[in-house]
Amino acid sequence: MSDVWEVGPPAVQFRIARPTDQLEAVVRFYHEGLGLPIVDSFGGEGHRGFTGVMLGLPGRDYHLEFTQHDDGSPCPAPTDDNLLVFYIPERAAIDRIAAQLAALGHHPVPPENPYWEGRGVTIADPDGWRIVLMNTEGI
Repeated sequence: MSDVWEVGPPAVQFRIARPTDQLEAVVRFYHEGLGLPIVDSFGGEGHRGFTGVMLGLPGRDYHLEFTQHDDGSPCPAPTDDNLLVFYIPERAAIDRIAAQLAALGHHPVPPENPYWEGRGVTIADPDGWRIVLMNTEGI
């Protein structure tokens, strides 16, 4: 598999961004619990009332961005099948991460889609969005 796109946009970075009303709790889940490093953050003057934190994979150009507005950031509830899947080759790492998240009060939940049963660990973040810690190297 090539790392260069043959067809499509010549993107050099990929970021998924979403609002939250619980920025501190969401950052704690993804940074302290999941272990994603904080890549950058912003707030204060010039951001029109928005505060944000970007988290990513080390050495990768893939990031999650969470934003919160001073006046609130209403978020529609996700379905139980809105997932971010993290492919993790070592089962011991998955167990360690699941334990870190449990210590923060986030325990495994049954997956909505039976495909994920027995394949990974599904855990909901403070806003109800779910992650799957998948025991594989990916596709």
